[in-house]
Amino acid sequence: MDWGNVTAEDLIEALREVDWSSPPRPPSEFFSRFTVPRSYSKWNSRLKCNLYYYRTNYFIMITVILGLGFLRRPLAIVAALLTALSIAFLNDSFAGTFSEKITRTVRQFSPHLAAKMRPPLTPVIRGRPSAKRTIHICGRPRWVFVLVFSTVSFILWFVSCGILTLLWAFAIGLLATVLHASFRTPNLKARLNTFREEFRAVWRNYSEL
Repeated sequence: MDWGNVTAEDLIEALREVDWSSPPRPPSEFFSRFTVPRSYSKWNSRLKCNLYYYRTNYFIMITVILGLGFLRRPLAIVAALLTALSIAFLNDSFAGTFSEKITRTVRQFSPHLAAKMRPPLTPVIRGRPSAKRTIHICGRPRWVFVLVFSTVSFILWFVSCGILTLLWAFAIGLLATVLHASFRTPNLKARLNTFREEFRAVWRNYSEL
């Protein structure tokens, strides 16, 4: 796959729809080989490939950096977690997995309440869904949780006075991510895993037609 032809919008859309439940790549692979890109096109292609392939590692790295920056601000740590959840809920796979695990846990204590947390059924006409499936979390539209978590996190950021610390920690996390993605040489395993994940996604979409 020629990552140079992939636009930023395509990359963001792929990160939104891809499965985030896969474990992070091992440190021995994450820090194995670094080289300087020979041209702007090589750098552009390498950056997009690494951002997609090491997405879980980068998410963990930014979260750890944010956590280290808020060791003396407990409210800021809670605000950072709520902000991370608000962003994670935008991913279809994470939202579905989170809702399924919460529903399964609630079912052990209250099956009646768990039944109410199921997403509404999408009507099917001639074997196809009549409309694009809306992502639900615990029986409610996803945007409700994103709005509530974002609002609560904003209030906690304001109360803890940790906005400046957040900006510095987030900037350091983004800088570390860009530097690693720019100089980490994509290996054959990364390309093969990327192709396999893309094929599975395409086949899953095809099977739903």
